[in-house]
Amino acid sequence: MTSVTIPSPIAYRSARTHIDLFSALLRAKHEFGADKVIVIDGDDRELTYKEIIRAAFGLGAALRKNTKRGEAIGVMLPTGAGAIIAFYALSAYDRTPAMLNFTAGSANLKSAMQAAGVKRIVTAHKFVELAGLESLITDLSTAAEIVYLEDVREALTLANKLAAVLGPVMPGLIRPKPRYKSPGVILFTSGTEGEPKGVVLSHENVMANVEQVRAHIGLSAETDKVFNPLPTFHCFGLTVGAILPIVAGIQVMFHPTPLQPREIVKRIRSNGSTILLATDTFISQYARTGADGDLSSIRLAVCGAERVKDETRALVRRKFEIEILEGYGATEASPVVAANQWEHNKPGTVGKLMADMESRLVPVDGITDGGRLHIKGPNIMLGYLRPARPGVLERPEGGWHDTGDIVAIDDEGFIRIQGRVKRFAKIGGEMVSLAVVENCASAVWPDNLHAAVTMPDPRKGEQVILLSDSEACNREDILAWAKNHGVPELSVPRRVFHVPEIAVLGTGKIDYAAVKAQAEDLMER
Repeated sequence: MTSVTIPSPIAYRSARTHIDLFSALLRAKHEFGADKVIVIDGDDRELTYKEIIRAAFGLGAALRKNTKRGEAIGVMLPTGAGAIIAFYALSAYDRTPAMLNFTAGSANLKSAMQAAGVKRIVTAHKFVELAGLESLITDLSTAAEIVYLEDVREALTLANKLAAVLGPVMPGLIRPKPRYKSPGVILFTSGTEGEPKGVVLSHENVMANVEQVRAHIGLSAETDKVFNPLPTFHCFGLTVGAILPIVAGIQVMFHPTPLQPREIVKRIRSNGSTILLATDTFISQYARTGADGDLSSIRLAVCGAERVKDETRALVRRKFEIEILEGYGATEASPVVAANQWEHNKPGTVGKLMADMESRLVPVDGITDGGRLHIKGPNIMLGYLRPARPGVLERPEGGWHDTGDIVAIDDEGFIRIQGRVKRFAKIGGEMVSLAVVENCASAVWPDNLHAAVTMPDPRKGEQVILLSDSEACNREDILAWAKNHGVPELSVPRRVFHVPEIAVLGTGKIDYAAVKAQAEDLMER
């Protein structure tokens, strides 16, 4: 492997978490210099701390009109400077950014907006046009006022411009007194297991996770550069991909979508990025697309949101000598719960818990190795908002969050994810992980996507159905692989269907709600 200097993690300091998100941005400006280029946008435009803060004060002064402190304002923008400036603009004046997933569809978005009480959405004409979202915006405009950044900039008043000038110099005179325990951002669950829920994170929650990650993984403001193509409506893309590097003085290059592997590997090469944020699905695409040298500057790939397959890990190590650090998170945890470290990296696990976190395993019927993971810590959300009870915050009982994941924890504290409780099938009284079913197919056809779901079975209670975008995928080959590798036959799907493509969410995760509907349709034919 190429020789690299590994920065040492900093000590976790809880005192640094007692601050609101905008004040943390101001603190970073003082720590690293107002003229430091901290953000590189999708068009390669460079922005300094001074430029981001000035823009946030000016835009925020305009956006706060006809709103009140604490009000949730929707942000519907791609990953980039525009989204980050809008986020900080709202935060500067104590409005709560609600990050809306523009790939979720009108029904899910309206449900999310209802839960959080969103009556205004900030977006951009250019984005709507390029993404082809005109019909979506038309539909959403019946439930909320649509505010376009281009229009706001054209209509900035003298007072707004003065706020942009005076704010960075005298922030205490311009913005309300910050409250770090109040809501700092609202994100939304994907809705794959029902209606999306609003996840309310306080300023302290997010800042705690920023400091936890900094204390867990060695990062250098002098030598590191982060490349972030992940959406900011996803907590990983927002906290780890935007807020953390900006707070820690690490230059971050944004890319508006993770679905452009050719453009992404070229930009990584030109910028000399050293840290890549990705999911298994996306990094495997980048590794297959990249030519010799395209990813040679990357010293570390931090992957979350889905399990990293052995085939992916082997590919990026063989082709580019990149080490993958797999982690585990949940939006409710701001989001990072655990992660591997350079010096303590155990493939097949998601590493150890973040600092200041506690865990407990609740027994699950039929599971002998592990249990249902509950977590507690300073990064755990304030609570949920549901469409059925708009604005009513459901706080986690006793501060504990039930992740819904079944995990095992070894003697060293490394966590191994076995699957979600809802992603197990009970066949003849035995618990079968759908993730294991998918892993068997991935081992035989590593270049394709595979998704397993359950269907009722009159004899055994449930049966497992596998959908694959590989025409070669078949039950017989999966069964042969399972027998050769000691995997029980129960983990072999009852039926296999070939489909043109597997439905994927904007976050890169498989859309199991869509897969389930597709499987039901195929079974009825």
